[in-house]
Amino acid sequence: MGSDRMYPQVLRELAEVIAGPLSIVFERSWSLCEDWRKANVTPVFKKGKKDDPGNYRPVSLTSIPGKTME
Repeated sequence: MGSDRMYPQVLRELAEVIAGPLSIVFERSWSLCEDWRKANVTPVFKKGKKDDPGNYRPVSLTSIPGKTME
């Protein structure tokens, strides 16, 4: 689930219904130069001591339609 709190499975199941409106949104956002790359960055533990900030890596949670647009 991305920053829009939408599950990919919902888009997959509604692909035939949502494809037309979503393509219109994509075209308009391209023409207006809107940025879809806003993301929630979450630290994910890699290994080692959990006290050390160097043992975490950042993971960006972006919206599913934004990933589709890219």
